[in-house]
Amino acid sequence: MIDSLLDVTVFTRVVSAGSLSAAARELGMSLAVVSKRLARLEKRLGVRLVNRTTRSLNLTEEGAEFHERCVRVLDEIGEAEEKVRSLRRGASGLLKVTATAAFARRHLGRLIPLFLERYPDIRVQLDVSDSVIGLVESGYDVAIRFGALPDSSLIARRLAPNHRVVCGAPSYFARKGRPRRPADLKNHDCIAFGNPPNQDWQFEGRGGETTTVRVAGSLVTNNGEVAHEWAREGGGLVLKSIWDVGVDLDAGRLEVALPDYRVPAAPIHAIYPHTRGVAAKVKVFIEFLGGELRAAYRWDGMDRVENSAST
Repeated sequence: MIDSLLDVTVFTRVVSAGSLSAAARELGMSLAVVSKRLARLEKRLGVRLVNRTTRSLNLTEEGAEFHERCVRVLDEIGEAEEKVRSLRRGASGLLKVTATAAFARRHLGRLIPLFLERYPDIRVQLDVSDSVIGLVESGYDVAIRFGALPDSSLIARRLAPNHRVVCGAPSYFARKGRPRRPADLKNHDCIAFGNPPNQDWQFEGRGGETTTVRVAGSLVTNNGEVAHEWAREGGGLVLKSIWDVGVDLDAGRLEVALPDYRVPAAPIHAIYPHTRGVAAKVKVFIEFLGGELRAAYRWDGMDRVENSAST
């Protein structure tokens, strides 16, 4: 695609310069390269764009129509580039971000330094809290949360998908065996966490049927990080976001317990105040974070989870 765009750029420059040699000088290319690119473009399109002689150069009917469209496209690309450059120039100042402890430690700790390399005029203050904080009252520019906040004065921008799994340590499965369906969880030690602790785990089967299981176990906590550690130590099964346990699944420290069942989960959102003009620093941070998270997301769908469970 990039090479094709360069061919189009050469074509439009040939037309505006009036000759291949003049276009070659403006582009800093040899005459042979310009001629080759123009010929390749004509061959790909299957039409002759330019009638050229030793003294003149004229567009064919097809060439005139194609040139008009190409100029519009290149103008739009130029406008898009200038808009990005202006955002970068305007992206400065202190950016106040809040996120949950686990997500901040596992992901933002790595990504924010990369963000600052790209936008050196921005400073970031990251506050970690698992409580829902009022953005406007607390002066935050953006919050990273799983799910959107029920507040009409805020805007929720989806950053990346989410997926939750029931998982446990190999030592737990060696001791207690594996559940085959959600109902089997009643015979397993399940670690509940939250405030209040979530003991009603909901599942969706491949046929779309929904099942809710009331789980129980000897370990309960209000802290998700503690529940995660208990599961790693073989204390029981835990229901966690793949963004929390993905690294442990890859490393074999945890294994998926019910690969044939999905657990409903809200995606990751960036939450920010509803204002007329969103600051450039907020825009570029949301764009950067969404791009990085979507690129890193390797758990979209059951196939990835099943593959992990079978390895």
